[in-house]
Amino acid sequence: MEAFIRPLSTRFLFEARQQLASRLFLIVTCLFYLSPMYWMVVTALKSDTELAKFPPTLWPQELVWKNFDQATKTFPFLPYLGNTIFYAAITVIGSVLSNFIIAYGFSRIKWPGRDLLFYPVIASIFIFVQFPVNPITMVPMFSFFAGLGLVNSFLPLVLPPFFGNPFFIFLLRQFMLQIPTSLSEAARLDGANEFQIMGRIILPLTRPALVVVALLAGVNAWNDFLGPLIYLQNDKLYTLSLGLTFFRTMHRIEFNLMMAASCLVVLPVIVVFLCFQRFFLEGVTLGSGK
Repeated sequence: MEAFIRPLSTRFLFEARQQLASRLFLIVTCLFYLSPMYWMVVTALKSDTELAKFPPTLWPQELVWKNFDQATKTFPFLPYLGNTIFYAAITVIGSVLSNFIIAYGFSRIKWPGRDLLFYPVIASIFIFVQFPVNPITMVPMFSFFAGLGLVNSFLPLVLPPFFGNPFFIFLLRQFMLQIPTSLSEAARLDGANEFQIMGRIILPLTRPALVVVALLAGVNAWNDFLGPLIYLQNDKLYTLSLGLTFFRTMHRIEFNLMMAASCLVVLPVIVVFLCFQRFFLEGVTLGSGK
């Protein structure tokens, strides 16, 4: 009996040590990635006197919450917030609508040359390395919109998402391919046309992938600095990314106010991700249709 129990106990201890080591590694890695966020919040809550101490304190001796209010009054935070929300919302709408329709045509409708035409779409992923503005297409796109007289407006920023993004098209197409074709065929036998199938059957089943597209497009637009810097010349149209950058250059070294403003800029992104993380993980893993 002892000869039978001893190998089991040895194996149990080995597996327990393995699991403990892996969990410790994950905890240390998480703390490493969360350390900049922690230091940003801690710095935002410090006073000017404590900020000048060396070595720096790991936690504020006195929580100065007024730094957040003062940071919003130092530069036009609320107007820039409204511009950023508008930019991100229109980008999300355009990205979801255009990429869903294009991916539906590449996955659910059979037409001559469909797969052959999809190869250039995949190849263009290497060109659109940054969304919505990238260094490769930056100059020709600026010349195009400048010729149309659309510079110094949000149109050059919100129009490109309505024409699709190669990565989003690929993501949605791969997700739609997991949905059984028998669902579409059964709907056609019941008299449904292509638009009804797309809107009533495929659209609800593609919701997790659409949430991923909306999150990625919204976060990219929220954090976009290069696009507004190129196309927006009126300070009343600036977004938070531009406002935060000019806040750093216009004022003296006020790291606590700068970190407080940075916390306010990052907070909406964290809240949105925490609310939709279940759909995000489900869409990224390309789950099959139910």
